[in-house]
This record gives sequence, structure tokens and C-alpha cells, in this order.
Amino acid sequence: MNVTLRKIGNSLGVIIPKEMLDRLGMKEGDVLDLESDEKTLHLKNLDEDFQRQMQAADVFMERYKIALKKLAE
Repeated sequence: MNVTLRKIGNSLGVIIPKEMLDRLGMKEGDVLDLESDEKTLHLKNLDEDFQRQMQAADVFMERYKIALKKLAE
């Protein structure tokens, strides 16, 4: 399937057709992981449970920043 790069602000983006999003089970607001090798881009939907756990970890680390810093010494 061919798509065209489009200017979005100072960046470029592509429009992913609805049929492909439906087939992959992706929806607006999903977080995607973007990787590249040589001249190939790889996009994959991140695991929602993992994302939720990472957000909880971020909140925890922010809340206990000073204690974690002292423990790291």
C-alpha cells in the first residue's frame, strides 16, 4: 500500500487508512513504537498493560524522587 508523506507543523506524517487500522486493532490515542533500520520504518502498537505500568512507574518515581536519589548513592 502506498501512502504519501504530508507536512504536519514542522514534521512529516502519513495517514494510515481506516481499513488497515481496523484490521490491526488500532485506534486514535494508541501509542505506537517507531523503529528504523537502514531504509525501513517499523511501527507497532505498544502493549496497553505495559504502557499503564510505565505510567504508574513514572508517577511513583516522580513522587519518591528524593528517596530514590538517596538510595542510588
